[in-house]
Amino acid sequence: MTAEMAAALPAVVAVLALGLWAVAAVGMKVRAIDAANSAAIAAARGEDAQAVAAAYLPEGASVAVSTDGEVARARVTAPTRPLGPLTPPLSITAEAAAPLEPGLP
Repeated sequence: MTAEMAAALPAVVAVLALGLWAVAAVGMKVRAIDAANSAAIAAARGEDAQAVAAAYLPEGASVAVSTDGEVARARVTAPTRPLGPLTPPLSITAEAAAPLEPGLP
């Protein structure tokens, strides 16, 4: 039993690490989606979309806002390393749109 456990332990640790990596990546995706939604709504209201989205994002993330006719669009890109410097970098992106408020220039 001990030999089998010693042989299987690296595989168990690898699967656990992969699971934690995936959960951390999904968590960052949710944060990016929230930031994109908030930035699009803020841009549609005429507010500072960068400041609103910054509350959700880590250092190094970027927010691009554009208006297209009657719609404000926000695209968020957040670089992340879900389990620290030992894992490869990952770039998470999210997009959102919101209709412009009536009466804004």
